[in-house]
Amino acid sequence: MSLAVEKMHPLIGAKVRGVDFRRPMSADLMAELNRIWMENLVLIFPNQPVTDEEHVEATRAFGEPEVFHQNIIKSRKVPEIFRVSNVDDDGNLMMPEHPTMQQLGSARKWHTDSSYRQNPAMGSLLHGIEISKTGGVTCFINMYEVYEELPNHLKQKVEGRRACHDFDKLSRIASARKATDDERAAMPPVWQPMVRRHPITGRKSLFISPIYNDEVEGMETTEASELIEELTEFAEQDRFVYRHHWTKDDIVLWDNRCTMHLVTPHDPMERRVMHRTTIVGDGPVIAA
Repeated sequence: MSLAVEKMHPLIGAKVRGVDFRRPMSADLMAELNRIWMENLVLIFPNQPVTDEEHVEATRAFGEPEVFHQNIIKSRKVPEIFRVSNVDDDGNLMMPEHPTMQQLGSARKWHTDSSYRQNPAMGSLLHGIEISKTGGVTCFINMYEVYEELPNHLKQKVEGRRACHDFDKLSRIASARKATDDERAAMPPVWQPMVRRHPITGRKSLFISPIYNDEVEGMETTEASELIEELTEFAEQDRFVYRHHWTKDDIVLWDNRCTMHLVTPHDPMERRVMHRTTIVGDGPVIAA
């Protein structure tokens, strides 16, 4: 199978043609895709009209699909599907005050998926089923380059330190519903290195996930929050960011081990249906 690769940004993102996610992938194809993925961090596969079941099966070519720990967002029919959608399982538009929409609103802030797990997610695949015309642009940051370009005073603050990744922070930064006792027990806070080494490329990257971070080792809470904010402001410079404008049936694959992402707002009365799978982490974070 011949692949055509088009760079979308000098530092991050490439469009790949010549892949059909509805068909099994050979070992040679997977080896080539993984090489391209490691080089570009984010891959865009256009024209992939997959079913949810096909989406999950394609994910298995990269690793084990994660099942989200909350029922309010995952699909009732296909539990590996995380529904990044303002339409419920029955096709009804959900209003902004709906608990699911309040929680999904956190995706408008920079984060990396499942950073609050002991073994954070390796990657994610997002399928654009009904796309927005009023916003809903997904933006990605190359965190390798962010780390390399950090001013010395910030590098000194993050090297050798850990940050707390707490799923329950969502209810403290927005109007999201509070986690239940069972949900908190399933996802207790974890401390992760702020500088990590990629297990495949060996490169160092800054590892923060601002929607889940509110504590840093050796710092008071206010100082920690200010540091996360300063790091985020540095990371979101245009030179590090690829902005993906969706076309129907795009599938976007990204590496959670060296990127952050967010989605821009869109008209809440416009349907937007995006289904995501998340690839289970390949091990604990490697401190750099």
